[in-house]
Amino acid sequence: MKLLLDSTRCQGYGLCQEPAPELIDLDEWGYAQMRATEVPPGGQDAAEAAVAACPNSALRLVK
Repeated sequence: MKLLLDSTRCQGYGLCQEPAPELIDLDEWGYAQMRATEVPPGGQDAAEAAVAACPNSALRLVK
């Protein structure tokens, strides 16, 4: 499973990083940057929470 970011939709709210810090970093302006796209074993709940937290639907999970 992969967590993908559409950076054109990211508005820098930073809400996605809190549930999935092992997958997502924030740049100096609060925009999401992927640390890893491959969701590790046991990380699916965190990835789903990050997707749900994004108000602009910039993240999506792909199987």
